[in-house]
This record gives sequence, C-alpha cells and structure tokens, in this order.
Amino acid sequence: MSSLLLLTNALQPSAEVLPALGLLLHGVRVAPAEGPALVDTPGADVILIDGRRDLPQVRSLCQLLRSTGPGCPLLLVVTEGGLAAVTADWGVDDVLLDTAGPAEVEARLRLAMGRQQIVSDDSPMEIRNGDLSVDEATYSAKLKGRVLDLTFKEFELLKYLAQHPGRVFTRAQLLQEVWGYDYFGGTRTVDVHVRRLRAKLGPEHESLIGTVRNVGYRFVVPEKVERAAEEAKAKAKAKVTGGSGGTGDMRGAADVGGPNSRGDASGRSRPEDSTKAVVARPVNG
Repeated sequence: MSSLLLLTNALQPSAEVLPALGLLLHGVRVAPAEGPALVDTPGADVILIDGRRDLPQVRSLCQLLRSTGPGCPLLLVVTEGGLAAVTADWGVDDVLLDTAGPAEVEARLRLAMGRQQIVSDDSPMEIRNGDLSVDEATYSAKLKGRVLDLTFKEFELLKYLAQHPGRVFTRAQLLQEVWGYDYFGGTRTVDVHVRRLRAKLGPEHESLIGTVRNVGYRFVVPEKVERAAEEAKAKAKAKVTGGSGGTGDMRGAADVGGPNSRGDASGRSRPEDSTKAVVARPVNG
C-alpha cells in the first residue's frame, strides 16, 4: 500500500477527482491545491494534482512543485478536454483522466513509483553543493576538503537539507523527516541542531542553512551564498574608502604665497622683499 497525497479544493476529494481511488487500498491524504499550503504538506510516495478546472493556476502549481523538488512522482488528473493543454513544461511525470478505472490508475501509480526508484538507485551516494560534499556511504561531510565533526542527527539534518536545495521546510517537517514519527520532543530540537550545524560550518559558510522567518529552514544554493558574501564585502569596502575622503583638501591653504609670505595687519598675505635697500653714505674726502 502506497501513501498518496491529493492536492485539490474539491468538497468531496476522492469521489469527485478520481473515483477509482476509492476502490484501491492506497492511503490517501488531502491538502489544498495552493502554494502556501504546500509548506506544511507531509511526504508521500506519489502526489496527485487535481487539474480538472482552472488550468492556468494548476500549471503554475505543477511548476512550483517541480521547482521545489518534491522527491516523488507528480501525476496530473485532468478531464479529456484538458489533455490538449498539458505540455512538457508543466513538469508532471504522468497524466490521468478523471474517468480512469482502478486497473489503469493502479498501473500508472506502479510505473511512476518504479521509475522514481530506478532514478534513486542510479543517483550517486555523494551529494555535492559547491564546497560542501555529503557522503551517505561513509556518513561523512566535507567542506572545502575539511571533514566536519558532526553527530549522527546533525549529519542527517544537513544531508536532508542538501538533498533539497532551495526548498523550505517547517520545523515540524524536519522533525518528522529526520527524527521520525515516533519522536516526542519539541521543534526546539531543530533550532538547536541548526545552530550547532552553523557553528561547525563556520562564519564563511553558516549561511548555507538559511532561515525563512515564521516558516522554517532551507539549504541555500552555494552560488547565492558566495554572491551575498561578495556584496557584503563590497559594501564594507565602500564604507571604508568613503569615510577616508575629504582629508587633505584643506592642505596648502596656509601655504598660499609660498614660504616667504607673511600676513599684514588686515590678515592678507604679501610677499616679503627678497633684497634689502642699500643706504648710501657720504664719503669723507
């Protein structure tokens, strides 16, 4: 039995969107088909998207899901008339007609999950993001070739975030995915581990784990981190160079007239005679 997530705004989700689901043994959870609601969406083996109405909005939702890296196949449920509008840029893995029977739905679900498993098996055990590399086989993480001294949960948290660069996770989601369903601690545990991880990454790379205010955390693409660091350095340099200007413009004001000048009673400078008057004396004959 697989875990399915159905994104729809229908009042009677399964019965309206895909009636055949009621005849299968898969577990189906329902969530609103809206971007903000996806932040708190639990994980699933397959995501089904209700595309029977408002195709432009559904297309945007599919592209949003694909860009955040859901880690599972996306199946779009459409009417026969909506098939003509679906193209490759929607980012879905397969399309289902809302009138499909149980056998067809089961086959498409099975094939979608099978393809996902093949991709997962062929993917490398080492995750690389910029200067950071996470090796699942040896449970080690390196930053610029330097091995990070991480605890097991710190490693699991870093690995999970690095596997989904750019995707935002709530603290509850991270607690569920990294610590498991049977963990009874609070979400404060996530904050503590993130703080320790940042300390071990160091000042230069601590921003790899970004905070999304009032939501949770995400792994920031290294290029963006480097760009932000360069911009911060440029701003700091501009402040230093800008503050040192303006000295020396007043220099030489007291030197007007050169070294042989002196002020008169009015305060103006006048040149000093370089020769002295010769006084003629009478010669006694």
